[in-house]
Amino acid sequence: MNHLLKQTIQRIDQANADDPHDGVELLYSKRMLDTLQTFDPNASDPLTLACYAQHVCRWKLNRKDFPTGLQGYLKWRSDLAKLHAKILADAMQASGYDEKTIERASNIIQKKKLKTDPEAQTLEDVSCLVFLTYYFEPFAGKHTEDKIIDIVQKTWGKMSEKGHQTALSLNLAPHLQKLVTKALA
Repeated sequence: MNHLLKQTIQRIDQANADDPHDGVELLYSKRMLDTLQTFDPNASDPLTLACYAQHVCRWKLNRKDFPTGLQGYLKWRSDLAKLHAKILADAMQASGYDEKTIERASNIIQKKKLKTDPEAQTLEDVSCLVFLTYYFEPFAGKHTEDKIIDIVQKTWGKMSEKGHQTALSLNLAPHLQKLVTKALA
C-alpha cells in the first residue's frame, strides 16, 4: 500500500472516530477493504478508497430524518453518497492526491455510471458481498422470508457476473443458502 493510500485511510479512520455506534463504520470499512483485496487484488487507489469510505460518517444522516417510502429512502441514499464523496475528497486532498484522482474516487463512491463503469460496479459487487458475508444473517433474523427473498433478488440485480460467481462461492449457513436458492429460482 502506497503512502498516499495509507494516509487517506488514516484520515477516513479519523473521520469515523466519532462514530456513536462503537466503531461500526470502522469495522465496515475494514470489511470492505478485505473483501476488495480478495475480489480485485489490483484495485486502483480511487476504487480502494471509495470502498473504504463507502460508509464514512454514515451516522451523520439518519434515515428517520427523511420521509418514509421509496422517495425518502432514495433521497437519503443520494445525500449519503454526496456526504461520503465530500469526506473522501477532503481526505484525499489533505493527503496530496491530484484533482483527477480525487474526482475519479468521487465518481466511484457515488456509483456514477453503475453497470458501465467497471470500478463503480466493483464497488457495488464488494458492498453486496460484504452484506451477504457479514450482515445477511442478522438481517434475515429480523424479516419475513418474502422480504428476505426480495432483498436478495434486488442485491443480485445490482451485481456483475463476477459478483454473482463470488457470491455463490460464499460459505453461507444452510438456512441462508436456502433463501438465496429460493430468491434465484
